[in-house]
Amino acid sequence: MNRVLGDRKAIAILLGPALLVYTAVMLVPIFWSLGYTFFTGNVLEGYRPNGLGNFQHLLEDRDIRSALWFTLKYAVTVTVGQVFFGYLLALVYVFGLRRYSGLVRTLVFFPVVLPTVAVAQLFQKMFEIAPQNGLVNAGLNGLGIESVDWFGSGSTAFWVIIAMDIWRSMGFYAVLLYAGLVDIPDDIVESARLDGAGTWRLVRHIVLPLSLPVLISSIIFSINGTLKVFDSILALTNGGPGSETTPLTIYMFQTAFTYGDYGYGAAIASLLTVMCLIVTLFIFRSSRRDQTEA
Repeated sequence: MNRVLGDRKAIAILLGPALLVYTAVMLVPIFWSLGYTFFTGNVLEGYRPNGLGNFQHLLEDRDIRSALWFTLKYAVTVTVGQVFFGYLLALVYVFGLRRYSGLVRTLVFFPVVLPTVAVAQLFQKMFEIAPQNGLVNAGLNGLGIESVDWFGSGSTAFWVIIAMDIWRSMGFYAVLLYAGLVDIPDDIVESARLDGAGTWRLVRHIVLPLSLPVLISSIIFSINGTLKVFDSILALTNGGPGSETTPLTIYMFQTAFTYGDYGYGAAIASLLTVMCLIVTLFIFRSSRRDQTEA
């Protein structure tokens, strides 16, 4: 093995094809998209040099501020919900459902594999008000509360989106975090129990610190996915009503492919990329600082 790793020709033969595919599929499109940010126009109309005009437009565009605020609000809320409920489920799997955790994990994970459009249609039917009340409004009527037009305003539509995406994905994060919890040595847990540690103290002082690496990984995975949300919102509200539930991804898609401004769409994509990078670096630095202080 050392002879192979020390041979540059062997390394080139082994890694060359993978690097070539990665460059063609990932790196070339990234730099191609960055190149678009200095132009305006599209394939049909042609491209015209625009310098830094697209980035100046980013600073002046009110719609981008609305889309940015919605994206951040959505990302933080869904990330907290996904990881929190996923962690609770993982704790239940390990400490509460030892015999039946496999069956429960399968049932909770099932929404993850459902098509996004099918899940969106399900939630539309559950929260609809016309032509007839959905399950949620029927339940409110049963309690003597008037029906709510959940998709009639951005504030209520936002919470429907949040509920749908947390329900869809918490099973995935439960399984991911469960994999980290089962690696905690049983003797440490049993020693803590013998020392009189209750459930809350056990989780806070033993389980949580030992599962912190996989927890940080889950947060990074979740925040990057939620910042780039597209399909679930497109299928459920299409960014409406108006543009109140329009994230950066849908605004980018509309700008580039509906209005035909590839350059400004690429600038929005660049903004989203920088956001993901900054958030990831911030979480990494914060976690390393906490571990150093501990």
